[in-house]
Amino acid sequence: MQRGVGRRDFLTAIAGVGASTAFPVLSWATERQSGPALRIDAQRLRRNLEELSIYGRPAGGTFSDGVSRVAYSGSDVAGRSYVMGLIQSAGLTPHIDAVGNILARRAGRDPKLKPILFGSHIDSVPGGGNFDGELGSLAAIEIVHTLQEHRVVTRHPLEVTIWSNEEGGTVGSSGTLGEVTTEMLERQFNGIRLVDGLRAIGGDPTRLESARRMPGSFQCYLELHIEQGGTLDKAGIPIGVVDGIVCIEQYAVEIRGVANHAGTTPMPERRNALLAAAKLIEAVQEEVTRTPGRQVGTVGQLQVFPNAPNVVPGLVKHSIELRDLSEENVARLGAAVRTRAEDIARMTGTEITMTKIEHLAPALATPQIQGQIEAASKMLGLKSMHLPSGAGHDAQVLSRLGPMGMIFIPSVGGISHSPKEFSQWADCANGANVLLQTILQIDKT
Repeated sequence: MQRGVGRRDFLTAIAGVGASTAFPVLSWATERQSGPALRIDAQRLRRNLEELSIYGRPAGGTFSDGVSRVAYSGSDVAGRSYVMGLIQSAGLTPHIDAVGNILARRAGRDPKLKPILFGSHIDSVPGGGNFDGELGSLAAIEIVHTLQEHRVVTRHPLEVTIWSNEEGGTVGSSGTLGEVTTEMLERQFNGIRLVDGLRAIGGDPTRLESARRMPGSFQCYLELHIEQGGTLDKAGIPIGVVDGIVCIEQYAVEIRGVANHAGTTPMPERRNALLAAAKLIEAVQEEVTRTPGRQVGTVGQLQVFPNAPNVVPGLVKHSIELRDLSEENVARLGAAVRTRAEDIARMTGTEITMTKIEHLAPALATPQIQGQIEAASKMLGLKSMHLPSGAGHDAQVLSRLGPMGMIFIPSVGGISHSPKEFSQWADCANGANVLLQTILQIDKT
């Protein structure tokens, strides 16, 4: 067993017996009867989520105070150890790959079939909530635990995947594409070098290539997640069928004016970089909202130089981020904002440079899997609706290797990345049951 799976007495006390058990292959008739009626243990899922929240919780805090389980921290190491104990109690043997992903495979009846992958992550942002990533991860473990208890054997192998450092840029899942390189090892995440972080969580920075997966090496990847927005909550619909994960473009903007004395420089003669920035920020808002749609634009970082109350600002640096499921729409918005920037530069006597620093292509869900999620929801008597994901996920990376589908459940008030992040426990169970039934449907194909 690799590092982090120790402390057996502690894990046994909180997660149950960790030994794997053998199970017989069921007849076709027994399997057929188990399908629609099969449900996860909702109370166990809730208990596991509440217990996981201990790792990274503020001192003296409770579940409602959120969690700071940032990647590679001590709380991340402890939380991962707890999760591996849960995997053991579900009858599987976890292992850690070179980039720190926790993986556990359950054998299927036909060893020639490709595995069905499903899971999420357990690391959090600083001051985050207890559902972002955690729900999909622990629901995956709960599903194999349920199958084990009911002695249901699938045709395909099943693989639980707990990706490392999702919040730092989908580092663990990107490792499956070979995109975690030795050149990245000195990069810092939350003040910890990647090389040190990987070792802390049981990875092996000397064997990065061993984590790589080939395109088409799995049947599909499924991820259950909270919406992190308010669409489902407002609509009162329990299940979201994700159409895809949006395209993201980020720009670094630099505006150069002339710094000068605030008391002696007449208003008509000023070349105020901050004034130009204000106009450009407003232009982003106007261009993004000019036509109906779910596209969004954000200016979230702003630096002003020399940042003194009695100096006309001579330099401003800020970000622009554009997101939409349509890559063409994002490109159109970027071009429109760039044209506005040129006009503003002439008007204010400044120089404005927009440099594209990141482009993430959209990741579209596989239509067949979307249909199977809808069918699973209907089977369980749950309404569903289609919607895009405005946030990035590990599923975005895995879609480059094979078919992908995502299931959303409502986020109360649309709040996420906050201690106030919450999803109703009934919705958590609904999402896990839809994921279970989707897996069973895909397994028949």
